[in-house]
Amino acid sequence: MSVRERVSSLFKGHEEFDLTSGGIGKPLFFLSLPIVITNLFQTAYNLADTFWLGQYSTNALAAISFAFPMVFLLISLGMGLSVAGSVLVAQHTGAEEEAEAEYAASQTITFAILASILLGAVGYVLVEELLGLLGASPAVLPMATSYMEVISLGLPFMFGFFVFIALMRGYGDTITPMLVMFGSVVLNIVLDPFMIFGWGPLPELGIEGAAIATVFSRGLAMLVGLAIMFQGTRGVQINLRDMAPDLTYLRRLVRIGLPASIEGTGRALSINLLLFIVGMFPTTVVAAFGIGTRVFSVIFLPAVAVARGVETMTGQNIGADKPDRAEQAAGLAAKVLFGVLSGAGILVWVGAAPIASVFTTDPAVVGVTEEFLRYVALTFGFIGVMRAYTGSFRGAGKTLTAAAISVVMLGVIRLPIAWVAAGAIGETGIWLAFAISNIAGAVIAYLWYQRGTWREADLTERGPDIDASESTATDD
Repeated sequence: MSVRERVSSLFKGHEEFDLTSGGIGKPLFFLSLPIVITNLFQTAYNLADTFWLGQYSTNALAAISFAFPMVFLLISLGMGLSVAGSVLVAQHTGAEEEAEAEYAASQTITFAILASILLGAVGYVLVEELLGLLGASPAVLPMATSYMEVISLGLPFMFGFFVFIALMRGYGDTITPMLVMFGSVVLNIVLDPFMIFGWGPLPELGIEGAAIATVFSRGLAMLVGLAIMFQGTRGVQINLRDMAPDLTYLRRLVRIGLPASIEGTGRALSINLLLFIVGMFPTTVVAAFGIGTRVFSVIFLPAVAVARGVETMTGQNIGADKPDRAEQAAGLAAKVLFGVLSGAGILVWVGAAPIASVFTTDPAVVGVTEEFLRYVALTFGFIGVMRAYTGSFRGAGKTLTAAAISVVMLGVIRLPIAWVAAGAIGETGIWLAFAISNIAGAVIAYLWYQRGTWREADLTERGPDIDASESTATDD
């Protein structure tokens, strides 16, 4: 039995369930489970870098704490295109418009690659100045800069793979990206220690070696993903004839994707601005912040995955003119995620010190990380609620609404509280800001969703010429 057949026996693919009819729970589960695993593999990149660089030096660990948010910022600036492509592919698939779905995917690939080249070039030129503004110390700045320069040059490869995942997800195929991601992660984990420590014949490259390993493995994954989409035997197909830049279609992608980029950029900026606040404290606090946010990225994998599943289910059911099913999916996801993540939060609260010890042997860093985790852990469930509803907003094309909720949670609530409280009670004020904003974000998302404005997306006029799909981009 082949690897593909073995995996297929554990997961149900797009062809085995219908997102627009029947029950809600099972298709959402089978859609989301591979996304959870894919995102777990995705996070393994960061965890592997964090682990090996933590063994390398505390300064390297602090440097990666500054570099990761910068990576997120660069990717977030262009992520709107992948969100727009995923939404359009989902809606056209739900409406059984195969040609339109293929055209949307092809155009998304073209403009995503062009955007990532531009962003990578800008990032390469400005990265050192930006890291300096964020408060990176003289001991940390050179290492963080080296890491980010490599990542900036490799941004088209990294971003291209994210777009592949998004487009396949919009079609309803989440298994194929999971398998490709698995191979990429294994390669990265194997390469990391060789590149960082200079094992065997390779020179010791330190933090720069971690960046090279990441770019190489993701670049290979992108090439595999493109080959799969060109072949068209799995998921949505892309066609070379449809990839010539269509500026008219770009406007469509931007109208849907720009708010999503604002949302992602807002998240990235908030983390970077938090780093500015964190940077006022000793290196141990910076390192603890980096470890804590990496742990959160693992814990929140179910929330992110289910939110993506809700996004796809909403998009396909909006395309099929079945908004009630979309609402049921969002409600079910919010309840399940609240329970699952609350349980995970209790476990993290109890095991905060051992979790921190996995990433560092510095007792001072372990102590600060333990405090960080315990302040935030019991609010994990609220992140699940917020993610479920914002995912449904995005699937309906209401990307501006999802962006507004994110900006309010992070920029209006978290950052001001962190700034004021850090000055009053030290780094504990930053941890408190996380907890308060998590709860507030869930309440805001739930109340906004109950208004029902996401139902206003009008797809009835969309014809085979795709022009009417612009109506899906209107927001509140």
